[in-house]
Amino acid sequence: MQSIAIISDIHGNIQALEAVVTDIKRQGADRIYCLGDLVGKGPNPAEAVDLLFEHCDVIVRGNWDDLVLQIEDDDQFRWHAEQLGSKRMEMLSKLPFSHDFIMSGRHIRLVHASPQSVYHRVQPWDDLEKRLGMFEFTSSLSEPLHPCQPPDVVVYGDIHNAYLQHLQGRTLVNCGSVGNPLDMTQASYIMLQGYCGQVHASEFSIHFHRVPYDIEHAVRAAEEAGMPGLKPYVRELRTGVYRGLQKAEE
Repeated sequence: MQSIAIISDIHGNIQALEAVVTDIKRQGADRIYCLGDLVGKGPNPAEAVDLLFEHCDVIVRGNWDDLVLQIEDDDQFRWHAEQLGSKRMEMLSKLPFSHDFIMSGRHIRLVHASPQSVYHRVQPWDDLEKRLGMFEFTSSLSEPLHPCQPPDVVVYGDIHNAYLQHLQGRTLVNCGSVGNPLDMTQASYIMLQGYCGQVHASEFSIHFHRVPYDIEHAVRAAEEAGMPGLKPYVRELRTGVYRGLQKAEE
């Protein structure tokens, strides 16, 4: 049996990422897959990219990874691009949209946000039709295993809120966020356990992991970096509440 750790939404928070990688190694994972948003928001995009490319077997593209490549007339995106440099920006530009594989007889699909787009957001409370859309085939998908057959399991990131739902015999999973969790103030990832490449059904499990890390160290790193968007980022780290909700409550 093998173990695959799935992480997402690091957002340049190297303190959280290092804590999670340490925990994944302690758990004895055979592989690490990342669902995007390596950069953005946090102060250490370059260090995060380097660490992720060193340790991850698969990395798919997130919306922030896409935005930092495209937007040049915004202080925040420009700051992150400058920290990354041209070589890392090129690495981000080559990230695939999705990744499919077989484990214990299950077709598993990984995307950042949805099979429609890295910008198409799906929440656990959305209507059933929208959530079932996570199992659809689209032209954006990277060489899907079975174009005419929906996957058994879809794992995604983007919303920074870990959960699992069974929908009409299929399983929708969000692995939460490593560097910017918005459900509780601990880094999040999941672990899949089963037999990689095995086409007939056998033992399979999904485990959720939460990892405490030194949030105040991450706050100090952000303050010392003098990065744009400091105040909402720090509030999110300390409270686990999305900046849009904080603004609406003020």
